[in-house]
Amino acid sequence: MNTVGLIVNPNAGKDIRRIVSYGRFTTDEEKLNIVSRILTGLTDAGVDNVLAMPDTIGLIKAAVNKSPSTIHVEILDMPSFGIDQDTALATKMMVESGVGCIVSLGGDGTNRCIAEHSSSTPIVPVSTGTNNVFPVLVEGTTAGLAAGLIATKSVDLKTTTTQKPVIEIEIDGNIVGVALIDAAISKQAYIGARAVWDAESIDEIFVSGFYPSSIGLASIASRIPIRTKSGIYVKLGGGKHIVSAPITPGVISKVKVSSWSEINFDEKLIVDLKPCSIAVDGERTWVLKKDQSASITLKKLGPTVVSINKTLEQAALSEKFIT
Repeated sequence: MNTVGLIVNPNAGKDIRRIVSYGRFTTDEEKLNIVSRILTGLTDAGVDNVLAMPDTIGLIKAAVNKSPSTIHVEILDMPSFGIDQDTALATKMMVESGVGCIVSLGGDGTNRCIAEHSSSTPIVPVSTGTNNVFPVLVEGTTAGLAAGLIATKSVDLKTTTTQKPVIEIEIDGNIVGVALIDAAISKQAYIGARAVWDAESIDEIFVSGFYPSSIGLASIASRIPIRTKSGIYVKLGGGKHIVSAPITPGVISKVKVSSWSEINFDEKLIVDLKPCSIAVDGERTWVLKKDQSASITLKKLGPTVVSINKTLEQAALSEKFIT
């Protein structure tokens, strides 16, 4: 039986950055419609079964009832609290069940939780968050088709998927989590509203690659005259350099930059500023006290991500859509 996992975060795209900027807002109704379109694509690709994460507002159930698709959707037997741990548990259960692909609706944070537990299972990340770099803006029907083609092994996974890098966060000798796009050291030693939108509060940024079209902290590194096949380090603050970067949607900030350099894979970089907070993919996540130690390491082999364009192109050229 061909099975696809489906993880929908109804809270994606609802953080404070929508208030302090002109961020995109994906309504619950639109998320419901996207899910319905994904189910249509999965059905056409020949998927037999969908394992879905339950959510606190019943969005999945409503989408299944609304969808004309006859595909069997099984909602995982697990609690739902609307927190990151829901996504982590659902991902583990899907991987253990042997799903051929996981489709996610959410932002960088949602996909970060999936990436930590997805093992080698391919991911189709659909953007419904605020400042998204990792997931993509894509029509749900084509996202479902691509995921279905991957799950049914109708295309070559080696040429239609890519293993993305991750940034490992280590505190007091223990790896506590990862970042998909960027890790930032904030001068604010508290979590608060989590979302980071003020560059002046940031001391340094570690970015997993070069993302010139990104919005957020990664955009600072991607406007610096450095080209690398690994990562980029940026030290903010006093200095002669002023970088223009879109930290939030619709807002171009003038950011003071002191220095920058390339980050090599597996190079452990020590966090000097203490106390501080560590933000991953734009959200403050851990507070570092004076007596604690922390380091940042860029790892080459992270989550496996599906290229929707390559998948559909390969399927078309091999006559998968012709009967």
